[in-house]
Amino acid sequence: MNKKLLAIVVGAAAAMPVMAMADVSIYGRANVSVDYLDDGADYSETNLSSNASRLGFKGDHEINSNLTAFFQIEQQINFSSGSSDDDSSNFATRDTFVGLKGGFGTFQLGRFDSPFKAARGPANLFGDQVGDMRNLTRVGNARFDERYDNTVQYTTPDMSGFFATLGYSVQEGTTADLDADESVVSGSLNYIGGPIEASVAYESAEEDTDRGERDGFRGALAYKITDSIKAVGFYQTVDYENEAVTAAVRDALTSDTFGLGAEFKVASNTAIKGMWMTRDADADQSDSDMWVVGVEHKLDKAVRVYANYALVDNEDNVKLTPWIQSRSANPAGAAGEEASGLSVGLRYDF
Repeated sequence: MNKKLLAIVVGAAAAMPVMAMADVSIYGRANVSVDYLDDGADYSETNLSSNASRLGFKGDHEINSNLTAFFQIEQQINFSSGSSDDDSSNFATRDTFVGLKGGFGTFQLGRFDSPFKAARGPANLFGDQVGDMRNLTRVGNARFDERYDNTVQYTTPDMSGFFATLGYSVQEGTTADLDADESVVSGSLNYIGGPIEASVAYESAEEDTDRGERDGFRGALAYKITDSIKAVGFYQTVDYENEAVTAAVRDALTSDTFGLGAEFKVASNTAIKGMWMTRDADADQSDSDMWVVGVEHKLDKAVRVYANYALVDNEDNVKLTPWIQSRSANPAGAAGEEASGLSVGLRYDF
């Protein structure tokens, strides 16, 4: 952890007695795994990986009975090495925002997960682990599972289980460029009720954003068949329209992705999970399939252990892996190969 972050943490901790009246809390997650990763070609090694581990501060302040102010500041932490990598060197790199909420809904401003990103939630059985679905849905510059800078977002109140979220990112960086359109619009419609949890979302990024013009649609569904069995489904289509790249690149990044999975609770605190996903790109020989199986055991409400095995089968012109997303250990894959990973991990939420 770098000196800047350490100073902020120590200072915040010292101020906690004064801030207690403002309902401020410290929270975090340590998610670390030991993984054997094999790209199907030359790389086959054991790694220790920190997987989207984080430290944060959040709080709220009731202004009146129908209006509450709230904030959150969150930083990714590398528990495997403590290094100042791209995700650990600057404070507040994860969901960081301020807002107001009440009977009218919720307004928030800052940098945080887009509605499109959050919409994968119902089908996200292996989030921040080997086998995370983003290894197939978040590919190259056509990616959409993002948190955007300078975002204004509104979420409706709950309406019999339904709620909608609309976000607008004004620009990238601290200042909007003259005569440039760097905006991103992202929205979702969501439902939680009874045995069903479902989301549909659409997102569009304009031509002057760093990764170029693109739009996508996704839907995710979870259905509890019984108290012990849950089935999930997922669909995403992405259209990459960046005119600054070749047609071949646009075809490789334009794709449809499907997924089916299930979770079976064999005990009150133990679950077996499995998922299949396929990514169908417009370009020839650029498709990938992923299979994941795993088991998770909760030691208590805060601590769990897990073990996963995941495999990605690539066609000749693509080199995806089941381990590249949200992990500090993320070696590149090899084109046309089967990349596999075996992971055993510990997650502690505090």
